[in-house]
Amino acid sequence: MKQDIEIKTADGTAKAAIFRPDNGAAAEHGVILYMDAMGPRAALDGMAQRLADAGYVVLLPDLFYRFGAYGPFDGSAFGNPASRETIMAMLRGTTQEMTKADSAAFLDALSAAGARGAAGVVGYCMGGGRALTAAAAYPDRIAAAASFHGGNLASEAEDSPHRLAANIKARVYVGVAGIDNSFPPEQSARLAEALRTGGVDHAIENYVGMAHGWTVPDHGVYDEIGAERHWKRLLNLFEEALV
Repeated sequence: MKQDIEIKTADGTAKAAIFRPDNGAAAEHGVILYMDAMGPRAALDGMAQRLADAGYVVLLPDLFYRFGAYGPFDGSAFGNPASRETIMAMLRGTTQEMTKADSAAFLDALSAAGARGAAGVVGYCMGGGRALTAAAAYPDRIAAAASFHGGNLASEAEDSPHRLAANIKARVYVGVAGIDNSFPPEQSARLAEALRTGGVDHAIENYVGMAHGWTVPDHGVYDEIGAERHWKRLLNLFEEALV
């Protein structure tokens, strides 16, 4: 069951949606789903609803709200030069620091929606780094964090999520595309070292044969078997860590 809401942040008003189980069952714990670069849309709504139907209150916020109306885009948008230029401009204009600040309001929105205790976070593509950064910024409010085909999780940038590993108290799971130019093997090794050195309970798993974006149904590289594997890992993480 989807409910459209608006969230007041320091920079304006973010559109978002709250999802609850369709069968009317009670959901105790909350989860933030950090979008990929194509933004909230039917494909992500479906993923958020599936997560909600597993027993969670799920928040899907629009991270690009500072730009007003855009799109709509889908998983094929990067193949269109004009759409790609617009998406990249919004991506560059929405920093990790912005999403980190917004995440306090996102967590408050989950609480207002009835979620109890520490939350879970999961991000896809650009959202993967946002999820890890949020876990580091709000260690007492986030108990589980997952990234799937997240890009630049351990880059040379000053705001690279791996630099914050020592602040994370959540259990972390990172699902990596077999070949992904946005997260090459050297970054995977750097992230693993940072998480281990930081004392983070974590797992990094390589999905051999999967391409960047394999979990999202409207991507051309979507892989049903790989996507189901991702769901199994994600739901297991939340079941064990959100208690």
